[in-house]
Amino acid sequence: MTRRLLIFILLLAAAVPTCFAQILGKGVEVEETADSVRRNFNYGPFFGLYKDNYFTVGTAIGQTPTSTNSDVKFQISLSIRLTNATLPWGTYLYLFYTQKTFWNVFQNSMPMRDMNFNPGIGWTKPFFSKDRFIGKMTLIVEHESNGRDGLESRSWNRIALAGSAVVNDLLMVHAKYWIPIVDGENNRDLLYYAGLFQWGFNLTSRDKRWQGGVTFVKRKGNFFNWNTIAEVSWQVDKKSNVNLFAQYYNGFGENLLDYNQFHSRLRVGLVFKPFLFSDF
Repeated sequence: MTRRLLIFILLLAAAVPTCFAQILGKGVEVEETADSVRRNFNYGPFFGLYKDNYFTVGTAIGQTPTSTNSDVKFQISLSIRLTNATLPWGTYLYLFYTQKTFWNVFQNSMPMRDMNFNPGIGWTKPFFSKDRFIGKMTLIVEHESNGRDGLESRSWNRIALAGSAVVNDLLMVHAKYWIPIVDGENNRDLLYYAGLFQWGFNLTSRDKRWQGGVTFVKRKGNFFNWNTIAEVSWQVDKKSNVNLFAQYYNGFGENLLDYNQFHSRLRVGLVFKPFLFSDF
């Protein structure tokens, strides 16, 4: 089983960077001036990455690794610009899609434990000041479910306002607040685990090859109820979009099926980042 997983990871590492390089372009040096960012919004590819796309493998912290507490987690996240022209007030309309999968590769038959589907539509406004891109804000209507029926069905909807601000060349802060509509019969208490809003920050090294950040998700309840996601990545080569990646998740709501179960897991792998900036 371990040998099969290693072969799969090696094939992924060899094939996927080429595919993403064709979509995003290789060797692109980004200067985050107002003009360069506007050009990317106006004339960039209609089809691109939305959030980080990653493939990781890991296990629970503080426990002996087993086939039940170790898994593969990967995320595919895409955006499509829906209009050719810029909308009024310098805004843009996007269709978003994110799919997060938890794969029990160390168990017999290697079952997919849970798959979370998250489509949405968003209205985005970038902001500029003194010939610099300083951030953006997006109003999003989105749905999330795990595509199951019966007792394992989970779903909810939300109207969210997300924003990010570039403080300087090294620091970006971000936040997202949502109005939830919990319609799943089997996850009425979802907000006590998946949260009401989130905020965080992202740090970048001066050579742009190292990135790290922390996101805090406020769960319903007392002040100390938070989920925490810490991430760090290192760009393997300046001319590619291949990054070594580590992610630590501590809290509830990591996936919809087990939303009310506590997880503390560290995973490592590869991440492919959107051009210019990631969404959270």
